[in-house]
Amino acid sequence: MTAQQLLADIHSLEAELIAFERKYGIRSEIFYPAYMGGDEPENDAWALDFGEWASVYRTWLTRQAEYRNEIERVQSDKGSLAGLIHVSA
Repeated sequence: MTAQQLLADIHSLEAELIAFERKYGIRSEIFYPAYMGGDEPENDAWALDFGEWASVYRTWLTRQAEYRNEIERVQSDKGSLAGLIHVSA
């Protein structure tokens, strides 16, 4: 994926994370380690949301790393921000 594609995916994932954070009143970076550590939802109806939330957060972390790697690759080739900046309307 290009840096622009990765950035678009990151923004889309962030919109999903914000929706979960607003719904449950907790930031994803607090939720995720607790959930992965075995904390169960207080309400059984939340179980599907929590599984999806964790998946979206994991994908967001992966895309962040991929984006950083792509930016580093492009910068090492060009030595600057040239080729990274794209103005959209």
